[in-house]
Parts: sequence; C-alpha cells; structure tokens
Amino acid sequence: MPSLKDLRIRISSVKSTQKITAAMKMVAASKLKRAQEQAEAARPYAERMERMLGSLAAAVGGSAGAPKLLSGTGASNVHLLVVVTADRGLCGGFNGQVVRGARNLVNRLKAEGKEVKILCVGRKGRDGLKRDFASLIVDTIEGLTKREIRFDAADAIGTRVAGMFADGEFDVCTVVYNRFKSAIAQEFTAQQLIPFPPPPAPAAEDEAKAGQPQAVYEFEPEEEAILADLLPRNLGVQLYRSLLESYAGEQGARMAAMDNATRNAGEMIGRLTLNYNRTRQATITREMIEIVSGAEAV
Repeated sequence: MPSLKDLRIRISSVKSTQKITAAMKMVAASKLKRAQEQAEAARPYAERMERMLGSLAAAVGGSAGAPKLLSGTGASNVHLLVVVTADRGLCGGFNGQVVRGARNLVNRLKAEGKEVKILCVGRKGRDGLKRDFASLIVDTIEGLTKREIRFDAADAIGTRVAGMFADGEFDVCTVVYNRFKSAIAQEFTAQQLIPFPPPPAPAAEDEAKAGQPQAVYEFEPEEEAILADLLPRNLGVQLYRSLLESYAGEQGARMAAMDNATRNAGEMIGRLTLNYNRTRQATITREMIEIVSGAEAV
C-alpha cells in the first residue's frame, strides 16, 4: 500500500498535468475557430476550380494537344503519395488515421506491382511510416503549421511536385489527408492530383436538367492553353486546401483529446483523494489502537 507521502506526491503530479491539459485544450479551441473558418472558406474555391477544370478537360478530351498534367504519361507504374499530417502529437488518433490509410494504400499499390514514393508533409507522417517504408520516403517537409498556413507554402509544394512529374519521377500523384468534418470527427481522404481525374458522373438533379437549355461558353485562348496555365495552379490550390483541412482537423482532435485528458485527470484525482483519506483514516485508527493498547498494558 502506498504511503501518505506517495499519495500526496501523486495527487500533486496529476493536478499539474490537469492544468497543462486544460491549458492545451483552451489553446486548441482558440486556434480551431480560425482554422475552421479558413478551411470552410477554401472549400468553395477548390471545388469550383475542380469543376471548371473538369468541364475544360471534358471539352478537350483525349486530344493530342492536351497538357501532360491532364493526359498523364500514359502509364501508372510509379505512384507518388503526398501524406499530410501534423508536426506534433497529443491530438488523439488524428495522425494515426492518416498513417493507417497511407499504409493501406501503399500496401495495395505494391500488391498491384506498382512502385511507390512518399513525400511527407508533417513530421508525424514520417515517424509513422519510416518503420515500414523508410526506403520509399523521398523527403519530409516540416514547420508549415508553426505560423499561419499560407498559400505560398502550398504552392511551393505544388511546384516541386510538378517538377518531379516533368522529370519523369512518377506517373500518378495522390494527396492523402484528414478532411475536417467537426471538432470530433475527421474523414480520411485520398485525392488524385496528377493526372487530373475525370469529372464525376452527373448527379440525378443534373440529369433532370439535361433537357433544359445550357449555356454555351467560348474560350479565349483555346481550352488547351487555359488548361496548361490552370492545371499547375490547381496543384497549389488543392494542396492548400488539404493543409487547411488537416490543420483544422488537428486542432479539433487536440481539443477533444485534451478535454478527455482533463476529465480523466479529474477522475483520477478524485480516486486518489479518496484513497488518501481512507489511508489517512486507517493510519490514525491504527495509531489510536496502539496508544490504547500501550496504556492498557501499563
């Protein structure tokens, strides 16, 4: 049985930990609001960018003048995975969810006979994947979330990925990240960036409007020239969106994890305090019995 001193030290230690987790929860909550606003503000722009490029890509089709970022290399032997995680831990299963999804994707591609390369954006992604796939990691980009996430950083990653593609280092590029849904929920997402994926099948509402008059667009310059200019920009836009979604999800997961840790610390303090009082009462009772027994013996 632990002594009263041991219990006092343990209670003091847990109280100190509770103060830290409560402070981290408040910091994450303050960061979450702004991160959520940024992520939600970036979604419409990224979605409209995809929709516009999908429309242009459908018009160009498989023409010989289609940009390489649209048509691809004609093969899918080498895959580049851009794995977006956090640089820090203490955010529950946030990083683990991305690492598990990336690991499953790598194993599936390798089972299909594909070569895989990994570009980690965030230290935790590298730490989680290097044990099994250290030889596949080409580089790690850290420190993007120390300050406010800027488009310049995402655009620089997009430029690097486009340069690797131009040099023939891979055939298909996919970004994997956690998409922010709420403060307690993130959705693992794998989005193909290169070659630009074909537009999804029209929804039922779109099919119902198929018989209605449609707008006719004229492009100046030609569709191929517009795509050649917009497709590299789309890489930066989609990567910026993934960074914002991941950062918002990280703060939400950290806030939830620290809230759980704070409540668990409170429950542990209650149990330790109860144990301390019982031990103290038993010690006092035993000492009184020893005093009475000694007095009677005299």
